[in-house]
Amino acid sequence: MNGRFDYGIDREGQGSSYYAYFNLVCVVCGMGALQLPYALAQGGWMGLLILFLSWLFSTYSGIVLIRCLYHDGKSRLSSYQEVAYAAFGWVGSWIAFFFTAVCLIGVPVLYVMLAGQNLHQICIGTSAELTFPIWTIICAAVVGIPFVFFKSLKEVGIGSLFGVLTTVIVIFICLAEGVIDQNSRAINPVHHPVIWDKFPIALSSIAFSFGGNPVYPNVEAGMRHPQHWPRVLFIGLATCVAMYMLSAIPGYYIYGVDVESPIYNSLPPSNAKLAAIILITIHVLLAMPVLMTSFALDLEKLMRISTFHHSKFLEFLLRALLRVSMIVVVTVIAVEVPSFGNIMSLLGAFSNCALIFIFPIIFYYRLTGLFNKPWYELIFGTVAVILGLVGLIFGSKDAIEGLKVEFGPK
Repeated sequence: MNGRFDYGIDREGQGSSYYAYFNLVCVVCGMGALQLPYALAQGGWMGLLILFLSWLFSTYSGIVLIRCLYHDGKSRLSSYQEVAYAAFGWVGSWIAFFFTAVCLIGVPVLYVMLAGQNLHQICIGTSAELTFPIWTIICAAVVGIPFVFFKSLKEVGIGSLFGVLTTVIVIFICLAEGVIDQNSRAINPVHHPVIWDKFPIALSSIAFSFGGNPVYPNVEAGMRHPQHWPRVLFIGLATCVAMYMLSAIPGYYIYGVDVESPIYNSLPPSNAKLAAIILITIHVLLAMPVLMTSFALDLEKLMRISTFHHSKFLEFLLRALLRVSMIVVVTVIAVEVPSFGNIMSLLGAFSNCALIFIFPIIFYYRLTGLFNKPWYELIFGTVAVILGLVGLIFGSKDAIEGLKVEFGPK
């Protein structure tokens, strides 16, 4: 581990810690920032405690996941799946691959669906009015250009910078418009310290807002100074929490239990609201290449698509074919699969809680030992796993109930 190369990675050719920071924030702080007021409406003000705990637990799991990559001190594992294989063999590897695929393909499907729906609604009654499927295909094509031609997350970092900025702007637009709305009419919001019967559902929603673990190995691999990873992760997630607070607290305070998700749906019609919808559409389109590139890099390694095995031209051709195929799959699912939102909510709650709070900590203890840890770290890790299990169970339960309502007798 010296010179230009670090565990086989050309570190001098990688991006700065700032690129890693923007990649992380862009992926983690997406629609989660705009749905947290509704999560507080479900669980009450006590949800802020869960938000804080989720930040701490997700920071810990992200740090120990990267430690697992270097667990033997001789080589670096390159992906979430390789960590799972090192810990539990092929069974662990395929289980992790399934959960990762659900997360890194399913979330882009939801993003492209949201972008298509937003543009379809914005353009109704104008010369640009198109159907939802056409707008979805256009959005997928726009995302496909950087996804196909930019090989690594380092090259997608500029898009992540704009993604972070759009999220910040949308949060401040919603904050300002909410205050104006509060001062212009009598809203009379209703608040609760805690709503026990809906609190578990709120817990899973809040925990879901810290997704990103499957991307972390590739983000760290794209860093020129990997020793800065704990700092980048802590500051990145702290930034997300700050934006979550700016959205969640005022949103719930102004609109109470009647707040909608995403928060801009609670705002009265205005040019600022229109701008917020446009900007969040831009954000999800910029976040999609980051998520999909991370999964594509894992697939390319699995399928040996690299210049070590092929010529540069053939490597590019195979990589382009794989990534175009991924875009096609995402687009077809987004356009054709009915009620995919509820199905993906079920799989998303299931996969994210496992990938964030459960698997990394279990892998870490398995690879580095259990009884060589201080007692307080073991307690901390155990509580994080329990939080993940609760979020998994009740988040899945909520999605199943939604499916029953949608597909049940009318």
